[in-house]
Amino acid sequence: MTEGITTAETQTAPGESSGTLASFVENVEEPEVLVERRREAWGVYESTPMPTRRSEEWRYTDLSSLAPERFVPLGRDGRRAETDVDLPAPVRDCLSSDSERSAVSIQHNGSMEHLRVDDELREKGVVYAPLSEVAASRPELLREFLFASDVAEKERKLWSLHSALLSDGYVLYVPANVALPHPVHAIRYLDRDGTVVSTHSLIIAEPGARLTCIDEYVSPDLAGESLSLNGVEIFGAENAIVRYLALQRYGAGVLHFSMQHANTGRDSMLSGMNVNLGADLSRADVTSHLDGAGAESEMLALWFGDGHQHFDHHTLQHHKAPSARSDLLYKGALSGSARSVFRGLIRVNPGAQLTDAYQTNRNLLLSPDAEATALPNLEIEADDVRCSHGASVGQVDETQLFYLMSRGLDRHQAERLLVFGFFQEVLNRVLVEGVRERIQESIEEKIGI
Repeated sequence: MTEGITTAETQTAPGESSGTLASFVENVEEPEVLVERRREAWGVYESTPMPTRRSEEWRYTDLSSLAPERFVPLGRDGRRAETDVDLPAPVRDCLSSDSERSAVSIQHNGSMEHLRVDDELREKGVVYAPLSEVAASRPELLREFLFASDVAEKERKLWSLHSALLSDGYVLYVPANVALPHPVHAIRYLDRDGTVVSTHSLIIAEPGARLTCIDEYVSPDLAGESLSLNGVEIFGAENAIVRYLALQRYGAGVLHFSMQHANTGRDSMLSGMNVNLGADLSRADVTSHLDGAGAESEMLALWFGDGHQHFDHHTLQHHKAPSARSDLLYKGALSGSARSVFRGLIRVNPGAQLTDAYQTNRNLLLSPDAEATALPNLEIEADDVRCSHGASVGQVDETQLFYLMSRGLDRHQAERLLVFGFFQEVLNRVLVEGVRERIQESIEEKIGI
């Protein structure tokens, strides 16, 4: 394994001391390709109004008190963890639970502190490196792919803020017909309140490439609030297979906004999963652009909210080419006074004949004060398609609870069985055992077992 990282420009970002977002954007020193995109994005951000609840897409999530200007932006500071001992304890726990990785990186408060990649993969042309490094060594990759996704109007304000305040992130480039034997694991750790950290995952799979990538977000409970902005862009070329999983386990005090775009080429397959368990407010905008004929997209999600947590999921299955297939399954459970929103849209363009698309959202309420809103939608402009959607919101079945309790279980144990039975359809598709165990442990903590 090759350890450590190198970056083109690593320094403490001026925005940290000035406390102003504009100063951060203007004064960060970095390769030209990043400067261009950062400043262009800042212009879009300044000219775009903040979404309000008058917009249908933001009707259930109030951003009136967000005020990004009250957060201090975090940038690269050049620090590096030479050994695992130097890493925060929660990060070491993540590393110890999964033994086999093709590559791993740790980003701490916006700074890439640790990165290693199998030497064998480097020899095959695989690139796994910080954005700042790739901007200096392979700028053509960023000019072609970075921020190249088709972003909807509802995302534009936060997407441009994310792009302008980019702390760092990674590029994963897999050449044609190369298969990664194990997952690539990126851990983002945040433990400073009053800050905004913006990370980006750029995944490029050339024709016939095979890979699995995991992004994991971790923090303790913070004394104040911090803002987490995350962008994901996946480009799968012809016959590529990409599996992506985002596991969000932030503590209290974090406001997390994730904007994900998967771009699938001809006969390619993308399986994307989002697991949201932490943060006070979590919003995920997940779009699958089925650009090539025969493309396939699997979209999965699981969330469990308690206390006053608020989870908002917006999805788009955008069929642009014929004979493509997409299948969405989103499941959420809520206790306490938690709230969740699901708004999903299947959009079929004219000419995207023989589209096969499904959308399912299920919600389980464990308390009378929990509330879930489900809004599935179809927008079809082709006449030879098979599309369906469905959604449900329901309380725990008291008859099932009674049956389990009559067999000797107390109410907590019975609820645990029902919750894990409800989630099992999604959990079974988490192929990495250590990740699946961390999800199960987090759910058990919320249930109170």
